[in-house]
Amino acid sequence: MTQNKPQPSDRPAQIAKSIRDAILNGALMADDRLPSEAELAEQFQVSRPTVREALKRLAAQSLIRTQRGAFGGAFIHRLSYAEAQDQHVTTSTLLLSINDVGFDVACEARYALERSCTRLAAERRTADHLATMRAEIHRQGQPGLSDESFCASDVTLHRALVDSTGNPILSYQLAGSVEAMQPLMNMITFTARSRAHIVELHTRLADALEAREAVRADAVLSELEDYTLSLGQGVMAARAARKPDTKGSK
Repeated sequence: MTQNKPQPSDRPAQIAKSIRDAILNGALMADDRLPSEAELAEQFQVSRPTVREALKRLAAQSLIRTQRGAFGGAFIHRLSYAEAQDQHVTTSTLLLSINDVGFDVACEARYALERSCTRLAAERRTADHLATMRAEIHRQGQPGLSDESFCASDVTLHRALVDSTGNPILSYQLAGSVEAMQPLMNMITFTARSRAHIVELHTRLADALEAREAVRADAVLSELEDYTLSLGQGVMAARAARKPDTKGSK
């Protein structure tokens, strides 16, 4: 029984996957120089344009970078946490927008992830982290603040909580929950929420972290989750009640 040979159009994807796998398994390390186009063409038994297409795909994924000059070529890109976070936020936002994730599911996930930070945040928060949170709390209390600016401030405050763990991997993993889920939840609840109540909860959260009381900080986040969930459920119920009943109509 003969197997179908890969189509020529698949070769760039196959080459890109082979190089990507080598990066993931450690055979290729950050800043390593890839073989030349000619060498890769010979290695994979393809034309140089096919190699170029594969390299373009890797560059689009931020896996390689190119450098001109006598010592130039294609190098394994040293991806920064900042770059990774931006990509993670974009992906998380798309997933939430496209896949019709329920408000309660998003709320549960977001606060479960954030509560995982409270112990480390209480231990490691710095004066700068607390200053950021206090500044945003003050900003949130300003009467002329727009809904959009209030949402941005909300995100900044919670990012300060996450970043105060001092753990870049946690900051990366939670970027999607804070910077993607939170704005989407705010879009649903902003008409019903009490800014004064949120400011009060945020103040208690900052107070708990300043006192290095992780249990109290966790309890405040639980209150914030319950409040956010109740707001979302109330808004959804109101929207459903406003929809005309078309059952039985022809």
